[in-house]
Amino acid sequence: MPVKNRLAEMHDQITEWRRDLHAHPELMYDLPRTSAFVAEKLRAFGCDEVVEGIGRSGVVGVIRGRSDNTGRAVGLRADMDALPVEEASGLPYTSKTPGRMHACGHDGHTAMLLGAAQYLAETRNFDGSAVVIFQPAEEGGAGGKAMVDDGLMDRFGIDEVYGMHNMPGIPVGQFAIRPGPMMAATDDFDITITGIGGHAAKPHKCIDPVLAASHVVIALQSIAARSVDPLKQVVVSVCSFRTESDATNVIPQTVRLRGTVRTMEEDVRDLAETRLKALVENTAAAYGATAAIDYQRGYPVTENDPDRAAFAAEVARAVAGGVEDTAPLMGGEDFSYMLNARPGAYIFLGNGDTAAVHHPAYNFDDAAIPYGCSWFAELVERRLPAA
Repeated sequence: MPVKNRLAEMHDQITEWRRDLHAHPELMYDLPRTSAFVAEKLRAFGCDEVVEGIGRSGVVGVIRGRSDNTGRAVGLRADMDALPVEEASGLPYTSKTPGRMHACGHDGHTAMLLGAAQYLAETRNFDGSAVVIFQPAEEGGAGGKAMVDDGLMDRFGIDEVYGMHNMPGIPVGQFAIRPGPMMAATDDFDITITGIGGHAAKPHKCIDPVLAASHVVIALQSIAARSVDPLKQVVVSVCSFRTESDATNVIPQTVRLRGTVRTMEEDVRDLAETRLKALVENTAAAYGATAAIDYQRGYPVTENDPDRAAFAAEVARAVAGGVEDTAPLMGGEDFSYMLNARPGAYIFLGNGDTAAVHHPAYNFDDAAIPYGCSWFAELVERRLPAA
């Protein structure tokens, strides 16, 4: 079965929505135009219920099928927020807001779910309810958690939930998925190494925090190399190394290190945090310095329910024919909070040979729209077959 004919007919219209959203990116929870755009469309489609303000600025639409013998509801989620990136795509619909762009394709996700919502509202060829979820603040703000904490699952009676993300490097018209862990837990650390500053010509009168911090950076690599089973995934990256002085003749008082830890399993996550703290404190002490560590746990592992992942792959094969197995990715995704609240699955949609997500030249490929829309719609019709 190819993409749905009605959604192929709507391709130009959905593309127009996507490009309008692309030109007007908004960040995190501050999505007044985007949320209003979504809510207006859902009401125009004739959704049975449209609720704004879930998780601060999320929007939820409920579409009831021709019958409701089972009382079941399937949730479909798209993220709406953009990134604080200066666009360099050169497109005619480029961002109109300096320093902001849809560099991750959330404009495409939102437009595709709107297209699926219009189709489902027109046809209603299912038994139960389709709940379309438009989420804020995926990019670091845990909008998925905010919506769950705001009662999303219970309020709308959602039994299972599905999400999708475009993926450059996978051909348009293909999908990729795996059961179990799909994307990593994302933890952050902020370390301050304190010594005794002074003149660079008299290091013996100082306790050099730069030296101590440099050895900390190297020591942290032993977590992956020597502390964790080599068959398990862990990434420890120090991404920022700063002192309070830019002078060439001053040994500073403090050095600040910031970075991230990525893991796929809770026991590895616990071990990485424990080892990081011990290595930082003891390495700093070895050089006479002290260390203060702020370790923050972020998004949990995005883990697909095996049965739902198999079902999502079955739907993808029906829509497009091509479904790849994918290795786990060490990027993070706050759809994990929804999967922790209800069983479901998360799938990648091919975006073709484009710039990587989060790159200033990235652009969502509009040729992928009918496949993504059809996957959302077919998933509902198969999961909630009409009586």
